[in-house]
Amino acid sequence: MRDQDNSGERMLAALLKVIGTTALDDLPDTVSEHAKAAGFTEVRIYVGDVERRALHLIAGARTGAAVERVLKIEGTDAGRAYQYGTILPVGTPPAEGVAYWVPMFNGKERLGLMFVGAVEDGETVREDATALATLVALAVSTKRGHSDTYARLNRTQPMNVAAEAQWQLIPPRTYTDSRVAVCATLEPSYRISGDAYDYATAGSLVYMSIFDAMGHDTAAGQTAALAVAASRSARRRGAGIPETGAVIEEELGGQLGDVRYATAVLAVLDTASGLLTWASFGHHPPLVLRDGAAIKLKCRPAYPLGTGLGDLETTLCHQQLRPGDRVTLYTDGITEARRPHGQEFGLDRFISVLTQYPDDGLSVSETVRRFSHTFLDYHQGELQDDATVLLCEWLGPGPPLAE
Repeated sequence: MRDQDNSGERMLAALLKVIGTTALDDLPDTVSEHAKAAGFTEVRIYVGDVERRALHLIAGARTGAAVERVLKIEGTDAGRAYQYGTILPVGTPPAEGVAYWVPMFNGKERLGLMFVGAVEDGETVREDATALATLVALAVSTKRGHSDTYARLNRTQPMNVAAEAQWQLIPPRTYTDSRVAVCATLEPSYRISGDAYDYATAGSLVYMSIFDAMGHDTAAGQTAALAVAASRSARRRGAGIPETGAVIEEELGGQLGDVRYATAVLAVLDTASGLLTWASFGHHPPLVLRDGAAIKLKCRPAYPLGTGLGDLETTLCHQQLRPGDRVTLYTDGITEARRPHGQEFGLDRFISVLTQYPDDGLSVSETVRRFSHTFLDYHQGELQDDATVLLCEWLGPGPPLAE
């Protein structure tokens, strides 16, 4: 019987030997060939685009012309598998055997989806398909950074220069470990300029920051990039929030004079205790989403960074979190954005959209994805300013960390 012959393990072992040296363009054919050993008749690999509205096929040399190249996320079985991270049967299976939509996760980052056809059904088949999808996701994540094929599949329109630079600078939009789940987005994805976000972990600490540079041009993107780089440099030397703000101030002033500046929030979450510490530099303060509502945090702001007005002392503020709380950083391009001759999107609407799914058990990443589409649809896809949001859910203290 298939359950007893370890065919799935042999498939994964054989793939592990070659997948590291397989180019992304060769991945579909290589995976499909090795998957036959586990009884899989067909494997297709789809990756999500920047807007996360559709999934796009990585076509191999042997991919048939009739294979569907683009899968919509909304309103499809494939999309539901992607949204909820659950393996689902294909609505119209092959003439013989079965087929599944299998989410591809790198950790908790949803990279895309696999179509997997098999000669037979069963729990072991689904487990092998899930394991295969995990291995393929790891391979895609290591190869995408230097693959123009991936970049072309990942977008549906050209990016401006600032957006091209920002997407390479900032960390992945999604990160999850046993203590936190983080997801962020930048809109408009293809024409961003002065917004940026950053996050990183060190032991029990999670560092988060968001920046909004003056202007809507490539120079604004350079200002934001310089602020992120200065923040990382200071943080990795062990600087605290006030010292990090001073380093960014000095760097922006020294490089750009007083013609460019950025507002920012710098925050640290201690996942061992759930204590959030932050400072605002002329920026909107964070929100904490809890039980379908929002706590509007208050903190005396310092001046924006790069203005040369650093004589206003940086005030550190604190908030004790509960497990399940979601820290929310955002730029004014969300709350102050308005339709032509229409109302601002506003803070209350922003909170309402982020908290309307409490009973659905949606992940942070799916919550952010749905918000970004609601926000863009409200503005008919046309934004006058960058709009950025970062959500960080504290899951709890997690297992003990090594000393």
